[in-house]
Amino acid sequence: MKIVANTKKINRYRKIGNYSTLASLVILVGGFALSFNGDNLNLSFGALLVGLLLSQVGMYFTNRWGRMPHPDERITSGLKGLDDKYTLYNFTSPVQHLLVGPQGIWVLVPMYQGGRITFDGKKYRQAGVGTFSRLFGQESLGRPDMEAISYAEDMKRYLKKNLPGQDMPEVRPVLVFTNPKASVDAPDAPYITLEVDKLKDVVRRRAKEAPVRSEALAPLVELLPKEGN
Repeated sequence: MKIVANTKKINRYRKIGNYSTLASLVILVGGFALSFNGDNLNLSFGALLVGLLLSQVGMYFTNRWGRMPHPDERITSGLKGLDDKYTLYNFTSPVQHLLVGPQGIWVLVPMYQGGRITFDGKKYRQAGVGTFSRLFGQESLGRPDMEAISYAEDMKRYLKKNLPGQDMPEVRPVLVFTNPKASVDAPDAPYITLEVDKLKDVVRRRAKEAPVRSEALAPLVELLPKEGN
């Protein structure tokens, strides 16, 4: 498998996550210390609020770029073994992670939450995660389906703008849970939803069942970067 990655962007965002988390801890501790002095209650409250906001920023960046291995490394590892008919673009395309190959055009949407992930016919559900982890360890599950739609639409707009009139394969969003503690059971979800360790098998199966010709993908491959930085 060919990999085209923007390592500079990954490293920059990882530093933002680390610095934001460190700064939030310092500010929270300072705000807590100020709370012991009644004359500084307003200042203490302000510091605690800023610290909490920074912690959310740090969590956002850390979940995406700071955890070891990084989510992009987990995706790359999960696809290891695919041949050179496949190309994985990490932060070098209109979306964070794009897989182009015999399976078609797949927008890989990394999800960082742990626990048991299900789909009840209307929305995604998460179970098996404690309150502390929800508040401080990871983001809430939110609406993965809406996130998938957003990324897919970004890719479609890119194709429409840069390859007008071209008959391109369908853009398919795929929700990939990269957290080792995630267990996915969502066969009826509106989009392919799975753990990262199962991604390669699904890619190969789709490429075998409904292969997309390389000629159909050639305009997109030609348009996208050939190497990372």
